[in-house]
Amino acid sequence: MDIYRTFLAIIVSFLILIGYQYFFVGFGPVEVAEENGGVQTESVSGAVESEKKAAVTAAATQPSRAVAEGMERPDREARTVTVDTDVYTALLSEDGGAVKSFVLKDYKETGDKDSPGMQLVKVDGDQDGLPLEFSWGSVVPINTFYETGATEVAFAENTGRLVMKGQGNGLDIERIYTFNRDSYVMELAVRVKNISSGVLQGAAELHQSNKPFRETGPGSQFLFIGPAYYMNESLTEVKVGGYEDGPMTVDGRMDWAAYEGTYFMCGIIPQGDSVASTTMQKFGEEGVRMKVSSTLDTLQPGEEKVYTYKLYFGPKKLDILKSVGSNLYKAVNFGWFDVIAQPTLWLLNIFYGVFKNYGIAIILVTIIFKAIFWPITQKGLKSMKNMQKLQPKMVKLKEKYKNDPTRMNKEVMNLYKTYKVNPLGGCLPMVLQIPVFFALYKVLLMCIELRHAPFMLWITDLSAPDRLPIGIDIPYLGGIPVLTLLMGGSMFLQQKMTPTTADPTQAKIMLFLPILFTFMFVNFASGLVLYWFVNNLLAILQQQLLNRQKM
Repeated sequence: MDIYRTFLAIIVSFLILIGYQYFFVGFGPVEVAEENGGVQTESVSGAVESEKKAAVTAAATQPSRAVAEGMERPDREARTVTVDTDVYTALLSEDGGAVKSFVLKDYKETGDKDSPGMQLVKVDGDQDGLPLEFSWGSVVPINTFYETGATEVAFAENTGRLVMKGQGNGLDIERIYTFNRDSYVMELAVRVKNISSGVLQGAAELHQSNKPFRETGPGSQFLFIGPAYYMNESLTEVKVGGYEDGPMTVDGRMDWAAYEGTYFMCGIIPQGDSVASTTMQKFGEEGVRMKVSSTLDTLQPGEEKVYTYKLYFGPKKLDILKSVGSNLYKAVNFGWFDVIAQPTLWLLNIFYGVFKNYGIAIILVTIIFKAIFWPITQKGLKSMKNMQKLQPKMVKLKEKYKNDPTRMNKEVMNLYKTYKVNPLGGCLPMVLQIPVFFALYKVLLMCIELRHAPFMLWITDLSAPDRLPIGIDIPYLGGIPVLTLLMGGSMFLQQKMTPTTADPTQAKIMLFLPILFTFMFVNFASGLVLYWFVNNLLAILQQQLLNRQKM
């Protein structure tokens, strides 16, 4: 049974490695099922009904430029309108009425002091595929020209308003943006009026074209980045394989549809019941174009229709997202570990509010977790110490019944029962800590609170790997992972103090674990290494207190 306990410890260690790959590299739903609570994915070939719908609406992903020529455009360059609030600066173009720049003021591109604000709209020198372009079937193309009459939005107290007017192809179009100084939420109302003498048909389509944000958090490559939507009380994150070969359409009204990065998102929150589908399509080399479409509408001469949306361009911060409503906070997806991750984040923020340092907050949360697991760990350590005392008797039993394995196992089990020893008790604390480990990993890697959060000395970003710069570039590492090495050393000391059996093979295997963990942690977030290091120190303290007790 001794060697079984050793193997279990090794298996637990590898579970961390395997779990890391499974949950963080390939975590989350990637494809939409054909039927998912009323959600249906439409194939490229489509059914007869889908073909009829496409024929009526003439809904191409990008309306042709030939149609655009019928729209009225003034003989001048399109102006850019500046929206300057307390939390962002946005630039909107008269050409399409779309966003061409959106820079957050409270968040930087990198952790450098002179870093510019976080840019959520990546243009790359061209004007095609900007966020919040609007089309109405094939009648109103996405590059419609909108007159504004202003180059910046004026704010009356806390609210600013921008009216953009366009006309052509028998339609009068008015886009009305409403901004708040202290909010990332914008409101958009689009009024479409038939000023022709004929009947017009079309579906309102608000486009969300995005290219990947410049995410700077190490490890963000293991998390989801791309289009996501929330409907029927379920979050779906769609990887590029779902729409790489052609448009992917999901039917049904959604709470929201967005392009997500690790820490930021650009989302559309439809208002009313007119939205009927959302389409995703590959855009450029690595971007994606999303299209939130209404049902087919028919406008008689003189009739008009108003489409309303809320828009969120900002950080994926839980308290902010919850204040927006519409289940937008579900964008912060902790997955299976949500039940642990949510209170962990809450505790971190509570302690940060007091000490203004997330490193101290992590240490205090570690102490709380250790206090919760203390009784279970204490019981496991006592079991291991009792196992060590039983080793002489175990050796005699194995020698006595070495030719009768069945009898030997029976006598060993009787020995455990007599002395009330659980052979697996020493592994239980490690097993119980695995969910906490992964939950904290998700929190430290996903939560924007830890992004660029400093601790002390050389640790200036708790979401980044621990590196002490020494002026010399070390291959693969760059700097010296001091905290990680301290963590490995503390784990080695803990293993030396922990009671072991007389089996030399088992002892060597257990002493190998600190080396394995050190290599594992070298590229983990320094906040997670700090948690494990402090946890090891507390385990050493607990073992020292136990060793002083008379058993």
